[in-house]
Amino acid sequence: MPWYQPGPVTVPDMLTLNARWHARQPALVVGDTELTWAEFVAACGRFAAALERLGLEPGDRVGIVMNNAAETAIATFGSIYGGFVAVPINVSVADAAVTSMLVNSGARAVVANGEHVARIDRGALPSVAGCIADRSTPGWHEFSTLCAAEQPRPPATVAPTDECNIIYSSGTTGLPKGIVHDHRCRAAWAYDMSIALRYRPGVRTLCSLGMYSNISWVAMLATLLVGGTLYVMPRFAVPQLLTLIERYQITHTTMVPVQLQRILDSDEFAPARVASLESLMCCGSPLAPPVKQAVMNAFGSAFLELYGLTEGLVTVLQPDDMATHWRSVGKPSPGQHLVILDANDKPCPVGTSGEIVGRGPLQMAGYHERPDANEEATWIGPDGERWLRTGDIGQLDADGFLYIVDRKKDMIISGGQNIYPADIEAVVIEHAAVSDVAVIGVASERWGETPMAVVVADSSIANDTLRDWANARLGKQQRLAGIVFVDALPRNPNGKVLKRDLRAQYRDTLI
Repeated sequence: MPWYQPGPVTVPDMLTLNARWHARQPALVVGDTELTWAEFVAACGRFAAALERLGLEPGDRVGIVMNNAAETAIATFGSIYGGFVAVPINVSVADAAVTSMLVNSGARAVVANGEHVARIDRGALPSVAGCIADRSTPGWHEFSTLCAAEQPRPPATVAPTDECNIIYSSGTTGLPKGIVHDHRCRAAWAYDMSIALRYRPGVRTLCSLGMYSNISWVAMLATLLVGGTLYVMPRFAVPQLLTLIERYQITHTTMVPVQLQRILDSDEFAPARVASLESLMCCGSPLAPPVKQAVMNAFGSAFLELYGLTEGLVTVLQPDDMATHWRSVGKPSPGQHLVILDANDKPCPVGTSGEIVGRGPLQMAGYHERPDANEEATWIGPDGERWLRTGDIGQLDADGFLYIVDRKKDMIISGGQNIYPADIEAVVIEHAAVSDVAVIGVASERWGETPMAVVVADSSIANDTLRDWANARLGKQQRLAGIVFVDALPRNPNGKVLKRDLRAQYRDTLI
């Protein structure tokens, strides 16, 4: 009989081990609230016990509709610690979308704070056994009172294939889909991301994005694995972020491009203020080349760029490769495989664009109650293995670095030719007067569809002047038929441009 039966160290295991071996070390800091690992895990145990008292059973879903706070972390990891399934909800979406995601998940309990308490439609949630608020609210349990009445329970025993969490997609291309991660998958995220992003014991990680985002989960899981400290910002603001980095000598953080742009634009930023950073990971949407160059100069060897999907494929561009392959998004993270497919689902040769597909230990268990979406996202390889379709267009170079070309569904077909908006956007953003741009396809009597740019620019440039400037630098088939100036582009919280909204706005445009 072997000494030890190997298996993934799950999130409940990690919490238990940190409470034992890092008991007095800080686990969570939010404003004036600081909890050691012993205190944090005890709080998770009390919350899990409270859910049990409300009638929840292992595997039941817990909807979390919360701004960043200490209670958010306790509700999230307390749910998982107790063998329940955490369902963090994007708080920036409309009230109806919040309700639809809670209903779709089958949530048996809902936790909300701040203004989000009033957003919950109790009548639409008949399966909910209890609602928990951060303050006294009629018909709701008050968080601290509910938990204070409980003794910390031990961690649940979970199987690797048990559900750990459901994270809903950003919804940039339709109704959000619930992405299910099981415990084996989440353990792989913790291990693989800690290696790829250089986490170590003693890290001090700053979380400035909503804790519902998988970008935040990357940081949280890696920090949990190594027993570091998580510093959480209630909301992102450049002055406070720089102050926190300096005060606590933050070593690791994750951001999206729009945050980095705001930092670089701030008069308060200086490289010396972020000198403690060992790992600054950026992902969520493509970095425009001028911004990427500025970030590389400002943050040096701390900067890493990640391309990935919550569904499970990740590549990382490491600092050592920035000089030679800075336009790429790096290579697959440990244990990941990827292939580029042509229009006939055959592997493409090096240097040829096609759809990115991948597989590996980070892969989701599937979309919640969406067999149609699971089928759409599946490619069966020659060896019979199931691969994840990303819907992104990319190409590999001879050294194995991945370059993102565009979103498959954003591709414009003009006169029978494939046009990738990202190629055009990369040219337009180079103009000194332009601060933001998105290219979409609009109707054309001649070509069927033709590129149009939606641009944020200062008043120094005229419409026709910018169009002529860009077209002189674009290929014949890429040339812009028109430009529209706007004050701002619609974006989701991760910084992705909502091209679906732009296409809807300009669907009656004919050029």
